[in-house]
Amino acid sequence: MLRINGDRPHLGFRKTWSVPVFVLFSLLALSFAALAQSAKVYRIGFLETRSVSANRPNLDAFLRGLKEAGYVEGRNLVIDYRSADGRSDRFEELARDLVRAKPDVIVTRGTPAALAARDAGSVPVIMVAIADPVAAKVAASLARPGGHVTGFTTIVGELHGKRLELIKELLPSVKRIGHFVNPVNPNANVQGEEVQRRALSLGLEARLFEAKNAETLNRALEATVAQGVGALLLSVEGLMLANQATIIDFTARHKIAVMYSAREFVEAGGLISYGVHYPDLYYRAASYVAKVIKGARPGDLPIEQPSRFELVINVKTAKALGIQIPRHMLLLADELIQ
Repeated sequence: MLRINGDRPHLGFRKTWSVPVFVLFSLLALSFAALAQSAKVYRIGFLETRSVSANRPNLDAFLRGLKEAGYVEGRNLVIDYRSADGRSDRFEELARDLVRAKPDVIVTRGTPAALAARDAGSVPVIMVAIADPVAAKVAASLARPGGHVTGFTTIVGELHGKRLELIKELLPSVKRIGHFVNPVNPNANVQGEEVQRRALSLGLEARLFEAKNAETLNRALEATVAQGVGALLLSVEGLMLANQATIIDFTARHKIAVMYSAREFVEAGGLISYGVHYPDLYYRAASYVAKVIKGARPGDLPIEQPSRFELVINVKTAKALGIQIPRHMLLLADELIQ
C-alpha cells in the first residue's frame, strides 16, 4: 500500500498542486531574462597606437583579466580593434568610426586616443595608460574623474626623473641628453620641460627635438648626431612605437645609448628601459571594463596609478656599444636579455 507522509492510505485519488498563474508567469519572465543576459554579447572597442600582432602580450593580459570576470572572446565578447599605427592625427576619425559600431566600452592607450574617444560620444572609456589625465583635462581629478572616462595613469613625469638618474649611473661621462617631442601629443611639451628640469638638477643638459611623423623623426635622429648627443631618453609615444625598428637600427649604427620607457624596445635590441609593466595595466583595465559592463559609472571609478615597474637591460647591446654595466645595476634589473 502506497502511503503519503507514512500514515494515511492512498484511497484511489491523486493529490494535485496548484500554482497561481501570476507566479508561473513571473518565474518564466525571470528565466527568459536570465537567458537573455547570458546570451548578451558585449563589444569592446580598442583605440590603439599599434597593430594587434605588435600588441599581443598586452592584449593577452587584458583577455585573461576579462576571462576571470566571466567574459570570453568568441562566446560573450567581441573585440573591435582600431590602430592609428603611430599617427596620432588618425585617432579622431577612428574614434568616430568606432562609436558608430556601438561598443559597450572603449579602451584606449595614450593621451591622443583618450581625448578622441572622450569627444566622439558618451560611450564609457577605460584608459589603459595616460601620462597625466588631469593636465590633459580628461578627468577632473584622479579620485573622482567625473564624466565617462577613467582608467590608469603611467606617471610619466615622475618616471622620467628616475630614467635620467639611471642614465647618469650607466653613462657618467655623458653630459648631453636628447629627448623627442611630438607636438601632436598634448602632454609632449610638458614632458619635455620636465625632462629639461630634471636633467639640469642632475648636472645634465637636455635638448629637445621635434618628431611628429616618420620624416621629422628621421631628421631628429640625424640632429642628435650632429649636435653631439650622448644618450637619448624616449617616451612610449605612438610614433616611437610605430618606428621602433628605425630608432633601434639608427642608434645602433651611430652607437648612441637609448633609455626607453617600455621593455618591447629592449626585447627588439634596444639598450635599456625602465617603466611600468604594461601587461599588468592591461590586466587591471579588464576589471574596470567588467565593472562598467555591470553598470558602474566610469566617473565614479578612481583613476589608478601603476603598481608594477621593471628595469630591463639588453646585455648584448651594451657590449656592442662598449658600455660596462655597473654590477649593482645588473643586480637591480628585473630582466637581463643576453
